[in-house]
Amino acid sequence: MKLHFWAIGKNHEPFVKEGVEDFTKRISKYYPVEWSIIPVPKNAGMLSEMDLKKKEAEIMLEWLGKDDYLVALDENGKQFGSEGLADFIVKRSNQSVRNIVFLIGGAFGLDKRILDRANYKWSLSDLTFPHQLVRLILAEQVYRACTIIKNEKYHHR
Repeated sequence: MKLHFWAIGKNHEPFVKEGVEDFTKRISKYYPVEWSIIPVPKNAGMLSEMDLKKKEAEIMLEWLGKDDYLVALDENGKQFGSEGLADFIVKRSNQSVRNIVFLIGGAFGLDKRILDRANYKWSLSDLTFPHQLVRLILAEQVYRACTIIKNEKYHHR
């Protein structure tokens, strides 16, 4: 199973880049992993919120394979703790899922077409985080889940 982290927006800011790279490298000891930064559509500043989300959705739907298991990070999604995330990943592996795509939407979130396509909608928290920090939190939490799966010492409970 391969893990894909997709984020709409600009490349990682320097204050996030080092941490994202570190946790991504750590995850790669457990699963193949890859980051993709999906550029904001051209003329994004000229588009309404709804039109921008639609354009972003068109791009994402082109990128997605029909068998990709899409996890949309969405404020209205379900929340779970670190052990729950570990269990979630194990279950996908046991179901022979080949690709899990964790998708971080753009500034206005995800279009309904993406949310409808999503296999799972996940909310990291009731708090609102900057998109750049969501990338770091996502990478760290997936790494933490990997260590829980392998019963390693990173996660203290």
